[in-house]
Amino acid sequence: MPPLLRFAPSPTGSLHLGGLRTALFNHLFAQNLGGKWILRIEDTDASRYIPGSVEDIQNGLKWAGLEYDFGPNKNGPHGPYYQSQRLDLYHSYVRKLIESGDAYRCFCSSDELEVKRQHLKASGSLATYDRACRKLTEEDVARRIKLKQPHVVRIDDVKDISLPPFTDMIFGEVRDAQGSLPTDPILLKMDQFPTYHLASVVDDHEMGITHVLRGEEWLPSLPLHRSLYNRLGWTAPAYGHLPLLLNPDGSKMSKRHGDVRVSDFKEKGWESSAILNWLALSGRNANNKEPRSSIADLQMLVKEFKLSDYTRRRAVLDPELLSQLNRRHIQLELKKPERRHEILDRTIQVLKPVYPHSEPSMTRSDLVNPDYVTRVLELLEDRLDRIDELPAVGRIFFEGTAALTTELPCKPHLYLTVTSGFLDWVEASPDLSQAKSALNRLPGELGVSKGQYMRILRHALGGEKNGPPVGEVLSLIGKGEVKNRLRTMLASDALAVVDTEDIDNPVGILVSGETLKGSPQK
Repeated sequence: MPPLLRFAPSPTGSLHLGGLRTALFNHLFAQNLGGKWILRIEDTDASRYIPGSVEDIQNGLKWAGLEYDFGPNKNGPHGPYYQSQRLDLYHSYVRKLIESGDAYRCFCSSDELEVKRQHLKASGSLATYDRACRKLTEEDVARRIKLKQPHVVRIDDVKDISLPPFTDMIFGEVRDAQGSLPTDPILLKMDQFPTYHLASVVDDHEMGITHVLRGEEWLPSLPLHRSLYNRLGWTAPAYGHLPLLLNPDGSKMSKRHGDVRVSDFKEKGWESSAILNWLALSGRNANNKEPRSSIADLQMLVKEFKLSDYTRRRAVLDPELLSQLNRRHIQLELKKPERRHEILDRTIQVLKPVYPHSEPSMTRSDLVNPDYVTRVLELLEDRLDRIDELPAVGRIFFEGTAALTTELPCKPHLYLTVTSGFLDWVEASPDLSQAKSALNRLPGELGVSKGQYMRILRHALGGEKNGPPVGEVLSLIGKGEVKNRLRTMLASDALAVVDTEDIDNPVGILVSGETLKGSPQK
C-alpha cells in the first residue's frame, strides 16, 4: 500500500524553518515511494491561535513548491482537515476509553491541582497528581456531570499496558519511559477540546496515516501515543522523529538568533529551492557519500531521498552553506525554461525601484531587460548570494555615477592619464572585441601595474573598488556606455584641477599643444 503521511502544524504563528523541514521530509518520503501527504491543521488550542497563521503556512508551502495532496482547499476522503471541526469524533473515542476503564473524568480545579502538586513535591514524590478523581464512584461522577461541573478527562495510567518493542525510523530503538510526562495525562480539556495527544492519535488512525515524521520534541510523548493505540485496539503507524535544528553556535534555533520564519527568507530574496536543498543536506550521517554542498532541486531530492541517510544527532544550519547553495541555485534556475521567467521578473522588480532611470538612450538599450539582466546574473554567479543584493553587487552594470562621488584610487594626474588614454583607445576601436588584449598592453605602455590600471578603470566606470573582471564589464555595458561614463568622469570636478600640461605624454594625450578627443579642455 502506498504510504500516506501528514504535516500537522498548529496555527499559532508563522511557518518556521523547523516546520518547513518537517513538511519537506513528509513530501520527500511520500513522493519517493509513490505516496501522498496531508496538510492537517491542529487548531485545538484556542488560547494560542493567531489569525492569519493558516494562510501563512499555506503561503510558505506554496512558495517552497511543497504541494500537499489533501488538506484545506484540497478536499479528500479524510476531511475535515481542521481538528476544531472533528470534535464529535474525539468525544466518541473519549467515551469509549472511559467505558473500557482506560480513562476517567477529573473535576479538580486549577487551584486544587496546584495545591496537590506542591504537596506531592514536598513529600518527595515525582507524581504531579494524586489521582483523587479516579476513586470517584459512578454515582458521584454522574451527579457532577448533571450539575455541569467543569472537568477534564485523564488517561488511567495505573492500568498496566504492555507495549511491544519499538524502533524509531531515525532514532532507532526507543525505550518506553513516561517519566517526563505528567501523571495520568489529560486527553480532553476543560473546554472539551482534545489535547494534542488524543487528537493526533485519533486523526492519524482515522485518516489512515502509515508513517509519521515529526519533530524530536514529540519523542517523549511517544509512549503515551503508543499506549492510546494499544488501548483503542489499533495498529500504530511507523514513527520517525526529526532532530532539532541548531544555530552554528549549537544553540536551539529561535527568533532571538535571527531569521527563523520562512517569510523572512522569502522577503530577503533567498531561492526557495536553495532553502529546501539546505534543509535536506542538514543532519546527514557520516556514511552519506554525497558532498556536503551537493546541489539538488526538489525533483532530485525526491528521487534520491532515503531516511537512512540521516543521523539522530541534532542538525546545525550553516548560513555560509546557504549562501553557497543560493548562488548556485540562481544559476540553476536561469537554465530552466519553466523557472527562468519567474526569476528574471523578480530580479527586474528588484532593480527598477533602485535604477528607475536605466532607460534607453542614444548609446544603449534599456539596461533593465531580461536579456541584459540574464547576462549580468550569469557574470556575477560567484559574487551574488541573493537576488536582492543585485542592485548593490551589480551596480556598475546599471549606472556609473558613483565614480563622481567616491574617492579617487590614485593621484588625479595618473587617473587622468589612464582614463583619457583608455577612452582614446575605445574611440579608435570599431568595437570592444579586442579589449582584453588592450588591457594587457596599455598598462605596460604607461609604466603602471596592471592591477593599478584596472583599479582606475573600474572606478571610472562605476566607482567600484572590486568586482567582476573589467573586460567583462566593458563587454556587457557596451562601447557607447563606456564612452559616456569615461567622458563624464573626465569632465568631473575631481579632475578639473589637473593641468594637462603637467602630465607626461606616454600615450599622446597632448600632441603639438592640442588636446586629443576625450581629454578635458583647460
